Amino acid sequence: VQLMQSGGGSVQAGGSLRLSCAASGYLYRSYCVAWFRQVVGKDREGIAGIYTGTESTFYASSVKGRFTISQDDDGTTLYLQMNNLRPDDTAMYFCAADSAARACYYESLSAAEYDFWGQGTQVSVYS
Repeated sequence: VQLMQSGGGSVQAGGSLRLSCAASGYLYRSYCVAWFRQVVGKDREGIAGIYTGTESTFYASSVKGRFTISQDDDGTTLYLQMNNLRPDDTAMYFCAADSAARACYYESLSAAEYDFWGQGTQVSVYS
């Protein structure tokens, strides 16, 4: 399974960005995908998840109401729409997939539950 990320960049506080994550390779019909972010020296933080079978979503409190996770019609490209960005959203962002979908069953945003990872993309928010 390969996850290819695109998007990201630098934006002023209050602005918006959209990240994409294209999945390919062997995947079950429905699976669990999440977005994580990491700042150097800190643990990877799970921020949003989606189960592609039902498009059911869950979020960390740090981004709820500002970020939206979604997918395309066939569930192979996932998106993270980020609005009202703040300087503390600055981080490297990763998409990740749990092919067994167990993470979504428990609405888990623990990195240990996900077994495939994108390459990461930098998001920088300046004030």
